[in-house]
Amino acid sequence: MICHDQEPLNYALYQDPNLLEHDYDGAGRKHIFNFFTPQDWIDFKQNFGDMNLRIALNPWQHVFDKVILLHSEKNSKEVENYRSCGFEPAYWFSHASIARDWFRYAEIDPGFNKHADAKDFLIYNRAWSGTREYRLKLVELLIDNDIEDCCLTSFQPWCDNNHYSKHTFVNPNFSIKNHDLESQFQPNTYDSTASADYVRHDYNSTHIEVVLETLFDDARWQLTEKIFRPIACGQPFILASTPGSLKYLQSYGFQTFDPWINESYDTIEHSQDRLTAIVHEMKRISSLDAVEKHKVLQHCNLIAEHNKNLFFSHKFLNIVLSELKQNISTALAQVTQTAQGTLFNKYLQFRKPHMQSHSWTEFSKQVLHWIESQPTNTKI
Repeated sequence: MICHDQEPLNYALYQDPNLLEHDYDGAGRKHIFNFFTPQDWIDFKQNFGDMNLRIALNPWQHVFDKVILLHSEKNSKEVENYRSCGFEPAYWFSHASIARDWFRYAEIDPGFNKHADAKDFLIYNRAWSGTREYRLKLVELLIDNDIEDCCLTSFQPWCDNNHYSKHTFVNPNFSIKNHDLESQFQPNTYDSTASADYVRHDYNSTHIEVVLETLFDDARWQLTEKIFRPIACGQPFILASTPGSLKYLQSYGFQTFDPWINESYDTIEHSQDRLTAIVHEMKRISSLDAVEKHKVLQHCNLIAEHNKNLFFSHKFLNIVLSELKQNISTALAQVTQTAQGTLFNKYLQFRKPHMQSHSWTEFSKQVLHWIESQPTNTKI
């Protein structure tokens, strides 16, 4: 089994032999290929085809023709890409379990106490590269709609050694004209580890969090710890994510905030229109008079309290873990039917000229004997 259960899947990334030449994040993606040379990669591709992430598993270490891929996304073409090339995908809502650990103190934190001068919105906006480029457009929209002063947020002009004014947008609909964004906001000084914590002061100083998920301009549902931070802290939220993400969250028992917050944005497939709808709803809320805003927040806070109680409940954890167990069991049943040693045999032929070790020879004989001894109904 390969666990790729936190970040979004990217099939094309692991088709790139240049991964062998780069050191991602020091101990990142390169280390799974660290026993391969560039020539190994070429040889393997010629002899075994495009194994993608399977190349991280030494073919001599297993006799199964399929591999379980643990992942954390639904409604995903990436999952189907992996299924079509010898993986048996198994889904689990990994960030739900992770976030329960990361934000566990929020369950009993006695310091939550909303400030009288709290701003309307909390927005964490650290990185804007890759799938997160929509966040640059969001910042510009806040200014264009004159609601930046209603937000507790910040801005980082540099990301992955690139200045936002030089960013090449994958989706031109998110292109921005304002290249003076850093003068409108406090500088963002957080690093990526900030995702594993919460800042009580921020939640005491705001009423609604606008959650900026990793995926937005996409069809997949892949919610992370970002959505669970306001839930753990008992905060109402607006979710900037892929269409249908609120319904996905609701399927686990969480309530959202319609009609007090207009959540029709969740049904909008066009990403730019969805982002615009979110900002327009923020502007509507910020424009409410004091009495009406208090009423809206009162109802939203009751829903947020329900969500917090559910999040820290054994009921929710059991739902997530039961789903994991079932999906692993189903995938394992499929994988164990493929114990034919196809890759193992191909690897033996591939490496045979270089095999000098007696122990290697004996090991391979034992494995081949085990394969042959399997009941015929376990083979496909």
